[in-house]
Amino acid sequence: MYITSRASTIRNFSLAAVNGTITLIILLIAPLGLSAVISNTFLVTVATFFASTAADQIVRYLQPSRAQEIQSPLESTPVSSQISPRRDSQNLDR
Repeated sequence: MYITSRASTIRNFSLAAVNGTITLIILLIAPLGLSAVISNTFLVTVATFFASTAADQIVRYLQPSRAQEIQSPLESTPVSSQISPRRDSQNLDR
């Protein structure tokens, strides 16, 4: 499965937000100070984002041939938009 870098970042942010929200709800129930709740929620959110990003990099590393096959057609220009010289142009000079 191929996912763009932009989609991967959006997925990682949403995953981090969900984990941060769940952590915030759990910590607000516990008898902790507000600063402990906020700092723990922030740390879980940041750790989730970086762990997801690291996992994406590991998956890309383990499948280098698949990533190259998919990226090369996307980066190339379509044949229909390429300008090619006409073969008749050499005959016009004669």
